[in-house]
Amino acid sequence: MKAPLFRLSLAVAATAFTLSFAHSEELASVNTHFRVMGSDRVVVEAYDDPLVTGVTCYVSRARTGGVKGTLGIAEDPTEASLACRQVGPLSFAGPLRQQSVVFSERMSLIFKTLHVVRVVDTKRNTLVYLTYSDRVISGSAKNSVSAVPVPAATPIPLK
Repeated sequence: MKAPLFRLSLAVAATAFTLSFAHSEELASVNTHFRVMGSDRVVVEAYDDPLVTGVTCYVSRARTGGVKGTLGIAEDPTEASLACRQVGPLSFAGPLRQQSVVFSERMSLIFKTLHVVRVVDTKRNTLVYLTYSDRVISGSAKNSVSAVPVPAATPIPLK
């Protein structure tokens, strides 16, 4: 009985450590449902890929308002939309993994997390970005994908 609890504690700690590196810039939001203590809304956030200069991912997702949302204990819905674009000259901080988590951000107090994963499509010299959410126990199949083609003269360095 102690082993599963220990694994759960490690998972929560690892998630909290990973989440501390996610940095987004909120660009806009629209209210979707009025609440006295803060409305539910859809937010648009920009995430710059930390290993690929010149790529920004735009994520739109729902944020729950009300008392729980104000206190940061509400569970946000699992739906998210993703659009990644080349916004400047492309350069790589170093070799990329074939697949890696680029950003993670919590969607509830502890258990739900939004992820953005980068996949390198070497055949097409393209960076593919996938967003999905998960929970410690179960995840959601709701996802969104976007691709950023890299010029043929700029091969993507792989680990």
